[in-house]
Amino acid sequence: MTAFTSLPDLALRTLGGSVVAASDESFAEKESLIRPGRPGFQAETFGGKGQVYDGWETRRRREPGHDWAIVRLGLPGVVHGVVIDTAWFKGNYPPYASVDATAADGHPSPAELERAVWTEIVPRTALRGDAEHHLPVTDPGRYTHVRLNAYPDGGVARLRVHGEARPDLSLYDGLSLDLAALQNGGLVTACSDEFYSSPNNVIAPGLARHQAEGWETARRRDDGNDWLVIRLAGPGVVRLAEIDTTNLIFNAPAAVSLTGRPAGDGDREIELLSRTRLQPDTPHRFRLPPAEPVTHVRVDIFPDGGLARVRLHGHLA
Repeated sequence: MTAFTSLPDLALRTLGGSVVAASDESFAEKESLIRPGRPGFQAETFGGKGQVYDGWETRRRREPGHDWAIVRLGLPGVVHGVVIDTAWFKGNYPPYASVDATAADGHPSPAELERAVWTEIVPRTALRGDAEHHLPVTDPGRYTHVRLNAYPDGGVARLRVHGEARPDLSLYDGLSLDLAALQNGGLVTACSDEFYSSPNNVIAPGLARHQAEGWETARRRDDGNDWLVIRLAGPGVVRLAEIDTTNLIFNAPAAVSLTGRPAGDGDREIELLSRTRLQPDTPHRFRLPPAEPVTHVRVDIFPDGGLARVRLHGHLA
């Protein structure tokens, strides 16, 4: 595991990503590139186009050039690293790949994206079959789309684009928003324990379908408690907190508290929600008293357990 893989996958389908165009997808569909979860495989499952693969696979190229697929990031942002996974592609993977990125305003068509100015963020790199390739990115630019180039052809199971979301928050001028949401630029920057699942799950879009889509800690055997810290989309005033324990029936925390950290004020903290009882498998909503803007919110759960989602609604300062 590489350090950047702890950051959200900006391209993930469940975060709004889409494979908007590809040069070819004769053997296996381009949409597989951004599916959640590990690629699957079952030997000797043949369809009308050959062996069925859980990935993107192009035909054998008989002319000059190379294949490519363009992905619209579900969360525009700064890319810190890319994972190119050739799982199960052993005799039909591309020997080389590279990744480009572009920042496109609005809602461009595939034709407009093909004419866009692209920046190489991962240079042409040798690949191995049936392997994950963890490739760090140092480019500091904010991007909305990436293009995977496969030289000259072949199959790639998954493309992961890990980084920090940088949405256009000017759309919310004068409006309230979820200051903690991943899609608005929120990020979990610290966490006491992530034994069962990632803490960034609690600020993901939508509702958790089962407990693995939330955050769950190991059972504590001491007198402490578990916690996480959310960096907000920007300095803001939080007025409504949603603490959701849906699907956590026998492993929900007994209580929760919220503490804010003001901008540029050292270690000073502000109590946003005092220790408050929680119920299992329940969405909780708490109106918070007026307070000054904060940049981070610490969520303490007592003593351990899990949360499905955390929403912190308010206004940017």
